[in-house]
Formats: sequence, C-alpha cells, structure tokens
Amino acid sequence: MRIVAYLYSDPLLEATPDPAIWGWEVDQVYQDLARSTATSDGQKGSRSTLTDIDRLQWQQLLRDCEVTPTDYLLVQRLEDLGASVQAVGDRLSELEALGVRLIVLESPSAEGLSGSGQAMVQGVDIRAEMLQFLQQIQRSQRSRCIRQGHARNRVKALPPPGKAPYGYRRGRTGYVIDRTTAPVVKEFFEQFLLFGSLRGAVRFLAKKYGKKIAVSTGQRWLTSPVYRGDLEYHNGEIVPDTHPALLSRDEAAQIDRLLRRNRRLPTRSATAPRSLAGLVVCGECQSGLTITRVTTAKVGRKAEKQAQEYLYLRSPTCPRKPRCRAIAYEAVLQATIERICVDLPAAVNGAPLPDMDGVKRGLEAAIAAKQRILEQLPALVSEGILDSETADLRAYKVRTEIAQLQAKLAQLPPINLKAIAQTVSIPQFWLDLSEAERRFYFREFIRQIELQRQGKSWQLKLVFIF
Repeated sequence: MRIVAYLYSDPLLEATPDPAIWGWEVDQVYQDLARSTATSDGQKGSRSTLTDIDRLQWQQLLRDCEVTPTDYLLVQRLEDLGASVQAVGDRLSELEALGVRLIVLESPSAEGLSGSGQAMVQGVDIRAEMLQFLQQIQRSQRSRCIRQGHARNRVKALPPPGKAPYGYRRGRTGYVIDRTTAPVVKEFFEQFLLFGSLRGAVRFLAKKYGKKIAVSTGQRWLTSPVYRGDLEYHNGEIVPDTHPALLSRDEAAQIDRLLRRNRRLPTRSATAPRSLAGLVVCGECQSGLTITRVTTAKVGRKAEKQAQEYLYLRSPTCPRKPRCRAIAYEAVLQATIERICVDLPAAVNGAPLPDMDGVKRGLEAAIAAKQRILEQLPALVSEGILDSETADLRAYKVRTEIAQLQAKLAQLPPINLKAIAQTVSIPQFWLDLSEAERRFYFREFIRQIELQRQGKSWQLKLVFIF
C-alpha cells in the first residue's frame, strides 16, 4: 500500500508546515507554496486574486501516480486542492481517474470544535460527503482571498482595515495626523508622564476638552503602537516607523516603565497622590499600611474655623489586639528619605548589575544590521536576484524583527544608574521635589518599605527593585 501527502500553504498567511506532521507512515510528501497576482481595475486601485500557476508539485504527484499506483492521498484541508470550487472538483476528478482515495485531516464541518483552537482531526470520505462540503469550501476560499488581500497590504505596511485611531485620519498611503484631535491625545500622554495617573489623565481630558473616554480606552492609548508611529496587525506582529508618531520613543519607553511599575502596586495606590502610597508594609504581618487623613477644626480669635489636616499611616488589617498605633506620615517620609540617602548607593554598588552599556550597543548593532539588509533589497530586485513579491515579504519580516529589537532596547533601565543613585542620595534633592515627583523616584528604586516596630519606637528597612 502506497500513501502520499500533499501540502499547500501561503507564506503571506501562515508558516510553511512541517512535512512530518501527518502521524502516518507516508511514502512521499509533495509541497507547493502559493503565489498571488495583483490585478488593477483602473479605478479602485489594485486587488489580489489567488491563482494555481505554481502547483508544480501537484503535477509531479499526478505523474508519479501514473507510474506508481497510489492508494491514499493525505491533505490537511479540502480547499488546499485548488483556489476555487471548480479547481477542487477538477483535482478530485483527476484523483478518481487514477484510483487514488483522498483523506482530509481537517474536516470543514469539524472546524472550531477543539478547545485548543485546532480543527478536529478525522478521516473523511470526500465522495460520500462532497455535497455537504461544497458550501463550506466556497466560504473558505472566499475567506482565503480576503485574508490574502489583507496580508498583501500588511507586507506593504499599509494600515489594517477599519476606522483610523483617534488622533489620526486615513491618507492615501497610511495614517496622517489629524490636527483637530491629535492635540487631545498629546496632552493625555503629557498628563500621564507628569503625574503617572491614568484616571487623572482621563479626568483631565473630560475637564479641559470635554472628551470623555473610559479608563480602558486610556490604557489602550498608552500601550498602542499606533501612537508611536508603528502598525500592529491581528497576528501580533509590529512594523515600525510607518507613519508620523504622536509619542516619541523616549516618552513611550517612560510610559512603559510607569505602567510596569504601577502593576506592582495595589490598584488605588498606583495613582494615589502621596509618594509613600502602596509602598509601606508592616514588617511583622506584611499587611499594607494605608494613608489616613484626619481633619480638625481650630477656632481663631475672630471665631473663624480654620481646618488643619494630619496624615497617618495605619494598618486596617492588623491582627494584633489592640491594633498597632498609627504613625505620622511626615515622620515616615523623613525617615524614608534618610534611609534612601544611606542605603541606595551601597545597594547599587553591591548589586550584580549587567553591563547595560554593552547590551545597548549590541541591540543597536543588531538594528543597524537589519537596516542594512533593507537597504540591499532594492538592488537585489533590480539585478533580478529577487522578485518584488519575495523582496516585499523579506522586508516585512526584517521590519518586524527590528520592531522586536527596538522593544527590547526601550525596556532597558537607565545606563547611568550609579550616577543617578549618587544624585538622589543628597537629602536636599528630595526636599526640593513635589510630592508627585517624590512618588516617581521612590517607585523607580523602591519595591517595598518595611516598618519594623520595637515597642513604641520603629525603624524602616528599604527593599530595592534590584
């Protein structure tokens, strides 16, 4: 008994399958790669259509079956046999004439039933179920044509279908900045960079511009590659520098660091105005200490009430009975500044930090090497070494690799960490900062502040992030 297999895939839509995927004892595997041709209608630009001009291995399969009798042919999907229902029917007739029985591993009627997202594998007698598969094949082929058109646009770094993001509008070759709405998005980013508060930035837009957005929308704005001048497609791949950016690379890296830092904190503490919010915990029970505000009224000589505010740190979940007493916020703040001025330089000098300068140079060199590949592609096309379709696909792959390297580069911590530690170790540095600025620097270096009680006295222990 002779069993052969046939694979057909489109490099624009999927990775080339491994010939050893069948799980059967296959005597030979034939494999074709799809090509698409672009036709122009003269009015609406270019559109792509699927063709069967490159099924050379299929023709070889038929010639081999004429010479060597074959019992079974395995294919992944029925639509792999042709770009249209008529083409599929012609191929089935060719197999029937040769006496070859076709086995389809991914049944159209079983697609989507598997919890892992893969089609349920089962043998299907095509001749018995041809009629019920016909409509499904037509839908699959139409979907494939649409997806290939989107893939061609993706390779050419054109925007995905749909409405342009807020702050942009669609141009002839991509997104262009909308001068009416772009300032709103820019001020949203500036507010978040200044105060590190997502909800505060959302409230700012509603108050100043009357632009009401959900917090989840603001979160998407902060992380969206579109505002950084990049395009992200449904497959998760990012193509860099495709249109004007509303957010510089340095600002984008700072936003990512703020978001990563805030994820370590409780939800309400992440955007709290006080610099110690979410950082102080009890050294004994590890319960978080919250900031409590107490307001008293003072009667002056003219019977005017003057409110005075006092801030305390207390544990709402303290297991002791009676509970531990609250501690004045200002006292803990001053003690934190004193400890960070003493402990931070020693912690930075003693930490096994990697050579960030060398890592950065390595990433920059890798990006430069990828850029040189892009510069060589036009010459290879003009010399006839590569066709334009292959060159476009290669350029797309290289640009996505550049985007991955740029993302790694943006995630690197400051290279001059020791110099920064020396600067922030000066007590006067902290006294000149606002509460929001102190909050930024505390969370940049401190993971946790443990408050250790000794009777009525207490002391602090700083746990740094490195």
